[in-house]
Amino acid sequence: MKFNRLALSVVGAAALFTVAVTASATHSWNNYHWARTAQNFPLQVVDSTTPDWDGELAQTMTDWSKSTALELTVTGSDDSSNTRKRCPSVTGQIRVCNASYGNNGWLGLASINIDSSGHITQGTAKMNDSYASSFAVQDERDHVMCQEVGHLFGLGHTSEDGSTQNTCMDYSSSPTSTRPNQHDYDQLQLIYGHLDSYNSYGTGSGGGGKPHGKPSSAMAGENPMGMRIRKGVFDEVWAKSDGNGGVWVHHVTLAPGFEHTELLD
Repeated sequence: MKFNRLALSVVGAAALFTVAVTASATHSWNNYHWARTAQNFPLQVVDSTTPDWDGELAQTMTDWSKSTALELTVTGSDDSSNTRKRCPSVTGQIRVCNASYGNNGWLGLASINIDSSGHITQGTAKMNDSYASSFAVQDERDHVMCQEVGHLFGLGHTSEDGSTQNTCMDYSSSPTSTRPNQHDYDQLQLIYGHLDSYNSYGTGSGGGGKPHGKPSSAMAGENPMGMRIRKGVFDEVWAKSDGNGGVWVHHVTLAPGFEHTELLD
């Protein structure tokens, strides 16, 4: 019965996400958001990027902090090879990593944990250095970093057909699609337009954490990302129960030339 309940929570996430994809105008990622009891909450970032990604991360943090809904601050730094490869999540915080994760089909990966009340409790954003040819283009580096971090706040895409909306939350290769725009900030105001009864973000020091995606209930041969609940031209979304009543949701930015990512790891 426990397995059935966990499976149902993933199916529920899939159904809710399907509804969100068809919604118009806004680009909330199923209205996922961090719970907080005050406006403009401080979201702490654990920096697990190598120096060649420091500029992109700094720019992304500056850009997203222009929102009146949140403020990003670096709480810790660990760019050791082991940490970057594992990219362990930290409760109440987000971690940004880069490493050579292999030719597994994804260029960028944003993962968030949703508690039983539907609030984000932690998240990670990974840049896959195995696709060095893609990241040789500065605009692509800026675009992927900005978008993966944007997903960790609960933002979805403004478009998914390759057209440009002049924001990093689209899938355009335009040089004007590398940073947030006013519509993104307005969307964050909508998502965070109310207060909650508790805080799901934390203010402690970062650096620790556990790798996600492989709960104790995982079975041999099971995909570590769980179940694919969306397949797009440029992206995929996967969901998996965390074994504690919540769900991990993974947003994949596909690498050029990959049609699916059956072997995500």
